[in-house]
Amino acid sequence: MADTPKGENKVNGHRPPKILAQLFHQERSSAALDVSKVIVDPKLIAASVTSIRTEVPSDAHTAPYLGLEREGNAALINSDGLILTIGYLLLESRAVWVMAQDGSWISADYVGYDFDSGFGLARAQKPLNLTPIKLGDSTKLEQGSEVIIAAHGGPDHCISATIIDRHEFAGYWEYLLENAIFTAPAHPNWSGAALIGVDGLLYGIGSLLIDDAANDTVGTRGNMFVPIELLRPILDDLLSAGRVRRPPRPWLGMFTAETQTGLVVVHLTPEGPAHRSGLALDDVILRVAEEPINDLAHMYRKMWNLGDAGTVVPLTVMRDAVGVEVTVKSASRYDYFRTPRD
Repeated sequence: MADTPKGENKVNGHRPPKILAQLFHQERSSAALDVSKVIVDPKLIAASVTSIRTEVPSDAHTAPYLGLEREGNAALINSDGLILTIGYLLLESRAVWVMAQDGSWISADYVGYDFDSGFGLARAQKPLNLTPIKLGDSTKLEQGSEVIIAAHGGPDHCISATIIDRHEFAGYWEYLLENAIFTAPAHPNWSGAALIGVDGLLYGIGSLLIDDAANDTVGTRGNMFVPIELLRPILDDLLSAGRVRRPPRPWLGMFTAETQTGLVVVHLTPEGPAHRSGLALDDVILRVAEEPINDLAHMYRKMWNLGDAGTVVPLTVMRDAVGVEVTVKSASRYDYFRTPRD
C-alpha cells in the first residue's frame, strides 16, 4: 500500500463532485455550530473526526457508480486506530488512507463491512493522535433532539442540527433501515460524517443527502444517518471476521425505484442474479412469491423472508403491458463484491 493517496478528484458517496462543490459554496451561516447548546468542548468533538480516502480497482463492480477514488469522513472509536465510516467508501477498496492529527495520510487496513447496516471499519497502521469518541445510545434520539454533525476540518466544519424524523428508509439498492435518523439542515460533507449528541457521544454515521428528509414535509433537505444502535450487536463479528456471522440475506442485484407506475427496475448489476435470470430494465415488480407488493420495504421483507442467500425468489413483473414470471436464484453480496479480507 502506498504512503499517500494519488488523486484529489474524489467521488464522495452518491453525489458527483460538481454537485458537492455547489453545496460547499452555498451560504451556511444559519447552519453554523451553536456552541451554547453544546455541553462539551467543540474542539474535543472535532478531534475524533477525520478524513478517509480509498482507491478501488477499475474492474470493481462498484467502480461505475461509486467511483475509483472515494473520499469522506470517519470517526475514531478506540485507541488502537479503529475508525468507523459509511461502508460504501470502503467497498471493494484496494488502498485506504486516514488523515492523522498533523494532516499526514496514514495507510489503513480494511477491517470489515456490513451490507445490512452500511457500516464500514478500517484500522490505521500508525497512531493518528486523535481522540477516540465514545458510542452513545441512539435509541434515545427522538424527533426534536439537538445534535451536531461533524465532518473533518475542526469546529468550523461542524454544524448544529435537529432530528426532524426517525422512520423506515428503503434504498433502491436492496437496503432497508427500520429506524433511520433524519436531520436538518443538511451538511454538505455528509459521507461518513459523525452524528454527535450535545453530550459528545457518537449516535450515527452519515450516509446520504435527502431532499425530503421528513416524512410529512416535502422539500426538507437534510441528511440520513445510520444509527449507532446497529453497530453494537455486530462489532465483534466485524472485528474478527470482517462480516456478520449469520447467513446473508438473499440478494438479486436489482435497483428498483418507486414511481407512479409502480416499482420499476432502473438498473441491473451486470452478471448479478437478476440480470442472469432475464429480468429487464423498466420491468414493473407486481408480486414476490405470488404476494402483491406495495412498496420497496414490503418487497425487501418478502424477499428476505423466503430464506437465506441462495434461495429462489419468484417474481411477477409487468413488461410491455404483459405479465411475465421471472425466477431469480438469489446470491450473497459477499460472494459478488470483493473485499480485501476475502
